[in-house]
Amino acid sequence: MTHTLSPSVPCKTAPVRWLILFGVWLIYFCFGLTAAAMAPLVSPISAELGISNGLMGVILGAWPLTYILAAIPCGILLDRLGARRMLLLATLLMASSGLARSYAETPVQLLLAVALFGVGGPMISIGAPKLIARLFQGKTRASAMGIYVTGPYLGGILSLSLTNSVVMPMVGNDWRGVMMVYAVLVALSGAVWFAIASLPGGRKHSGEEDGGKKFNLSAFSEIVRLPEVQMILAMSIGIFFINHGLNNWLPEILRGHGFSAVQAGYWAAIPSTVGIVGALVVPRLAVPERRLMVMAVLFVFSLAASLLLQVSAGPLMVAGLILQGLARGAMMTVAILLLMETPRIPEERLGLAGGLFFTFAEIGGVMGPITFGVLSDLSGSFVLPLAALTVVCTILLAILARLRRFLARMES
Repeated sequence: MTHTLSPSVPCKTAPVRWLILFGVWLIYFCFGLTAAAMAPLVSPISAELGISNGLMGVILGAWPLTYILAAIPCGILLDRLGARRMLLLATLLMASSGLARSYAETPVQLLLAVALFGVGGPMISIGAPKLIARLFQGKTRASAMGIYVTGPYLGGILSLSLTNSVVMPMVGNDWRGVMMVYAVLVALSGAVWFAIASLPGGRKHSGEEDGGKKFNLSAFSEIVRLPEVQMILAMSIGIFFINHGLNNWLPEILRGHGFSAVQAGYWAAIPSTVGIVGALVVPRLAVPERRLMVMAVLFVFSLAASLLLQVSAGPLMVAGLILQGLARGAMMTVAILLLMETPRIPEERLGLAGGLFFTFAEIGGVMGPITFGVLSDLSGSFVLPLAALTVVCTILLAILARLRRFLARMES
C-alpha cells in the first residue's frame, strides 16, 4: 500500500525533481566511494600502523557504530530542518573524515577519523529515501530509489577497481594521498548539491519548507511497537551484516585465494557492478504483491554466495560474486520500500522511520566487519566468517517467513 501524499507536497511532474535526484545520487556516489576506500588499502594501512585483522575489523566497524548513535537524532533533525541543509552538512562531515584519515598516525586516530564518517552517513541514508518518497510515487518511486541507490555501488566500483591500479600510483603509492583525493571529491559533491537545491523552486522541492515542524518522541514508540516494523528492522540488521562484512573484507578474501592487490580490486568490483543492475531492475519487479517473494529470492542468492565464495577462483566463485552482487544491490532497497510503504506508518514520520531503519541496520554494519576480522584471526582464513554469513542468511529467511504469515493475518 502506498501512502497518499498531502496537497502541500510538490507537484510530481516538476522537472526540478530529476535535478534533485541527480544531486542525491552524486552525494550517495561519494558516500560509496569513501565507504569502500579502505577495503583495498587494508594491507598497506595495517602494515604502516601495525594493525591486526581483528583491530582493523573494529576500525572498519567504527563508522557504523557512530551511525547507530546518530541515526535517530538525524531523523528528528531531518523532519525539522529539511533535506537541503542536512545533505550539505553530510558532505562536509564525510569530507572531514577522509581528510582526518589521511593524517592518522595511530590506530586510535584512524578509528576516530573513520567514526566521523558515521555522523554524516545517516543524514544521507535517511534524507534520501524521504526526499524520494516525497517527490515520486508508485513505480516511479521504486525506479527513483533504484537510480539513487546505484550511486554508492558506482562509487564502490571505482574505489575497489581504481584505488590500487590508478589512484595509488597517481599519489606516489601513498594511501594517505588516496584518502585526501576522495575527501576533495566528496566536498565537490556537496557544492553541486547546494547549487541544485538553491535553484528557483529547489528549496521547496528539496524539502526546505518542512523546517520547523514539531516533533515528539512518542512517535518513536508508536512506530517501533508495530510487529511488522520490528521484523523489518530485524531483517535490516542481517542485511547490513552481510553487506558491510563483504564490502570491507572481500578484497582480502580474494587475496586469500591467491589474487594480487590489483586483481583482488577488479574482482571485488564484480558484485558492485552487478549490484547496479539489481538496484535498477529488482525494485521495479518488487511490486507490493510479490515483494516478500522477491526478498526471499535475494536472501537465497546471498546464502548461495556465502558458500560459493569459499571455493578457489573459477566459474563457481564468479557465480558467487554475481549472486552476491544481485542480492547486495537490492536487499536494502526492497527492505526500505517495505518500511516506507507500511500502511500504519504516517507519512510525516518517514524521516523518523528512516532513522529507525538505519539505526537497527547499522548494528549489523558494526557486527559484520568486526566478526569477519575476529573470526579470520581465530581461524587464519575466511572460512568461519563466510560460514557466519550462511547462518545469518538462514535466519533472515526464517524472519521473512514469519513476516509473511503476520501480514497474511492482517489482511484476512
